Amino acid sequence: MDSAQSTTPSPTLGATISPKMARGRGSHLGPWPVVVLCFVIAAFSLLPLGFVVVATANTGWDSIVALVFRPRVGELVINTLLLVLITVPLCVVIGVGGAWLVERTSLAGHKAWAVLLAAPLAIPAFVNSYAWVSAIPSLGGIFGGVLISVLSYFPLVYIPVAAVLSRLDPALEQSAASLGLSPWKVFFRVILPQLRLAGAGGALLVSLHLLAEYGAFAMIAFDTFTTAIYDQFQSTFNGAAANMLASVLVIFCLLLLLGESKTRGRARYARVGAGAQSTPHRVPLGRYQGLGQLLLAGVTALALGVPLWHVGRWLVAGGAVIWQRPDLLPTLLHTLGYGAVGALVTIVLAFPLAYLVVRHPGPMSKILEGANYISSSMPGIVVALALVTITVHNVPAIYQSSLVLVGAYALLFMPRALVNLRAGLAQAPYELDEAAQALGKPPLIAFLRVTLRLAAPAAAGGAALVFLGIVNELTATLLLAPNGTRTLATQFWSLSSEIDYVGAAPYALLMILLSAPMTYLLFVQSKKAAGQ
Repeated sequence: MDSAQSTTPSPTLGATISPKMARGRGSHLGPWPVVVLCFVIAAFSLLPLGFVVVATANTGWDSIVALVFRPRVGELVINTLLLVLITVPLCVVIGVGGAWLVERTSLAGHKAWAVLLAAPLAIPAFVNSYAWVSAIPSLGGIFGGVLISVLSYFPLVYIPVAAVLSRLDPALEQSAASLGLSPWKVFFRVILPQLRLAGAGGALLVSLHLLAEYGAFAMIAFDTFTTAIYDQFQSTFNGAAANMLASVLVIFCLLLLLGESKTRGRARYARVGAGAQSTPHRVPLGRYQGLGQLLLAGVTALALGVPLWHVGRWLVAGGAVIWQRPDLLPTLLHTLGYGAVGALVTIVLAFPLAYLVVRHPGPMSKILEGANYISSSMPGIVVALALVTITVHNVPAIYQSSLVLVGAYALLFMPRALVNLRAGLAQAPYELDEAAQALGKPPLIAFLRVTLRLAAPAAAGGAALVFLGIVNELTATLLLAPNGTRTLATQFWSLSSEIDYVGAAPYALLMILLSAPMTYLLFVQSKKAAGQ
């Protein structure tokens, strides 16, 4: 694989490019109805950021100083920094190390380990915390926060890094080895630099999850900005203190986005030469085979075995009677309903923007796309506070309605839909639309019958990932759900907060069962992206 700048291939000799094809390649902004719709969606996406800016401006400098520069905020900053600085490197080490063992060594049973290392993503972090508190009731502090975070989030690094490792052309590694470099030097000098983009992206996701997580840390009484904001909201309802804490949290999120962007740099590792990519050579583990198996078994036992064991333990302790709770079926139906509706709405909202980005790329489409990523990086607590404030002061008729809750889900999870739709639309050539129109089909009919049909699998994959996020979402649902509405996450939280671990167990199991297929879909998609 050559580390060289990519070149734009010239058109096939004798081919002509029609005006429509040129427009499809970004020579103008795009169809004006789509552009207007994208501006409206981007404005909606920026509501949480606008709320933070307005709340900060309205507070006044003296109040800002009093609320932000105080010992309590300093404690939260220290807790947050320690959590991120310890957890993220551990997740990177486990994710990269596990991916290398699975994809590039002679590890026995590597296909099974590949799935097992991705599986912890199906267990919500607050369910993981519930299991570990069941095992160690005194668990808490920075150690407890790091333990639960690492076991919950290392797959966010493992999955993209494994996908990259599986498709790296080993030519550079073979060249380095032929020059006398040892396997370890080859790994650190050749392989590891090529994992920078995937590793940085995974580390960013872990960091954002750490800033957004509420339930896992509240259960072990470890204070973070999100737990403090929620406690402040409950005591003063939209007070200035909660808004200022939210402002500081948003600054952390934006700094993380900027840091990840700087980490990416402009380096590219693209193979531009002709010829087929050779099959990667698996490094023989030899006498380290047992050690590799032991390390992966230990990680899997802690990340999967402990939560599944304790959920099963409480289910057995409760017996058949816990499955007869009158609210169990309505709660499941509420979760499925919100998951399905939220996924559908998110896909519909993401489609115009994905279309604009793929068919009419340019500065404007990038700005509109970036607005959605900035909003989604904000914790659910900030999004919920923004929607609470806006609805209470401007449209009280929809406060704590299903409409607002579904809107919050769309804000939080639109990038999951956007990334998938963008990939699906990129694989639907614009020329097929042109051919359908040349055969007499109106543009809209041609789009529906050709492009939309080709993008349907990607849309389904995006919807599945949005559904997974909604099923496990806790903070925004706690603040925005209509009275009487319960989801698996909120009902689990209600019971576990009352130390009714037996009663919470069925809800934990149902969340895991609903999340497992979606997690497997994410794993499969990463492999397809790698060409496997």
